[in-house]
Amino acid sequence: EKKEMIEPDNQELSVSRQCQLIELPRSSFYRKAMMGINELNQTLIGLIDELYMRHPFYGSRQIRNHLRLEGYKINRKRVQRLMRLMGIQSIAPKPFTSLGNKAHKKYPYLLKNLDISKPNQVWCTDITYIPMGSSFAYLVAVMDWHSRKVLSWEISTSMDDSFCVSALERAIRLYGTPEIFNTDQGVQFTGNAFTGVLKENGIKISMDGKGRWMDNVFIERLWRTLKYEEIYVKEYTDVAHLKRELKKYFYFYNNQRPHSSLNKNTPENAYQKVS
Repeated sequence: EKKEMIEPDNQELSVSRQCQLIELPRSSFYRKAMMGINELNQTLIGLIDELYMRHPFYGSRQIRNHLRLEGYKINRKRVQRLMRLMGIQSIAPKPFTSLGNKAHKKYPYLLKNLDISKPNQVWCTDITYIPMGSSFAYLVAVMDWHSRKVLSWEISTSMDDSFCVSALERAIRLYGTPEIFNTDQGVQFTGNAFTGVLKENGIKISMDGKGRWMDNVFIERLWRTLKYEEIYVKEYTDVAHLKRELKKYFYFYNNQRPHSSLNKNTPENAYQKVS
């Protein structure tokens, strides 16, 4: 069967490209992946996600050990499989696509010792995993580094680069262009589709050092905030429901939630204050 030919861990070809080559609708592959999540695995995924938010340095062994202490009879192989599905790995809280494609050009990290003092000086982006009962989704966001404002975001049930490019293009349409754009070395961000948009708009490209999740720390903090204030306290019926709730949350985050590092200002107020 065609679905069995897909290799999710293939670092040379994305799932999207593999589906294209064998003429398999991408949605068919992801439907099969979601059907494999039974009720116990749904529970385990939720527990792993929360553990990982608290302890991003946990690998599969530590997560297995923690879950066993909670009474779950689970082996490391199962934890590894669920972590691959979720797209997480130890130390760097990044999706598994942070494993770069060797054919893609990598760019230096431009933010070290840089005084980031105004909006639109630096933007950044990242992807996180969203558990939804028997289903799942991936969320990408574009953030202004100085103000912490979320400029755009997109949801997808697959990990190809199209939803990342869409979020980038939307941010540019709404807010113009930054001087520098910082990402990790994931294949979505190193590919020609994403970097091509940055180059066409004259934006300098900066990338985190390998294994250096702290290089993009502010959007990592966004994920932590989002998950504890929104994701973990709600149950979403489907992707449409998730989108509606995220739209409300990001409005709240940008316009109503005081930010401690912004002298209790909201990200929107900080973004509007051009130095």
